[in-house]
Amino acid sequence: MNYKNLGTPHKTDSLALYNCDCMELLKQTPDNYYDICVVDPPYGININKQSGFGSLTKDKHKNWDRETPNEIYFKELFRVSNHQIIWGANYFFDFLSNTKSLLSWDKMNGTNDMSDFELAWSSFDKPARRFSMHHFSAGYDKKIHPTQKPVKLYDWIFANYAEKGMKVLDTHLGSMSSAISAHYAGIHLTGSELDKDYFKAGCERVERETSQTTLSLEANATDAKRARGNEEL
Repeated sequence: MNYKNLGTPHKTDSLALYNCDCMELLKQTPDNYYDICVVDPPYGININKQSGFGSLTKDKHKNWDRETPNEIYFKELFRVSNHQIIWGANYFFDFLSNTKSLLSWDKMNGTNDMSDFELAWSSFDKPARRFSMHHFSAGYDKKIHPTQKPVKLYDWIFANYAEKGMKVLDTHLGSMSSAISAHYAGIHLTGSELDKDYFKAGCERVERETSQTTLSLEANATDAKRARGNEEL
């Protein structure tokens, strides 16, 4: 899809990441163009103003989480895609109907004051499913976004709800965990992020984490050849 007037995207063979308003991207998208939209919109809870684990000090001035998306956003989301997975379902039920399946991320929080899980609405006609991973295992000390979700969560989503080669849209990239996962799943992901700081940090994270893993895989392959006595590397 060749979008116009959205700026130059950060592109790889499988990713097209735009620093733009998602509504501008959605308006240019044909009906049913994407196989799946996997999105994590603002919940409207002002998380940057909260104290504790839910906020990053450097982000206190940002107001992106003051409101939830409006009805037009959800109508566009359904128009451009065949299936949808929408995180923050409990904040958006006014815009969602015909609930067939729910997903949850069990954060395994124990006794702290954070939510025990996050809920996603799904258009798939499948049983409700749960992914369990401790919140701190998501790399909390390396967060670049207040609502950063683990890459392994998206690995689980793509393994269960997508197939290699599919076209996926993420309208609120944030920390770009979805993009990192899509890169290795062989999924063509298009995404948008309005905030320039998050977009820059997210693109740097994509480059860093994908290149590190690639180097690791190459090193493992080299070690395996040496172990077999093959010195013709």
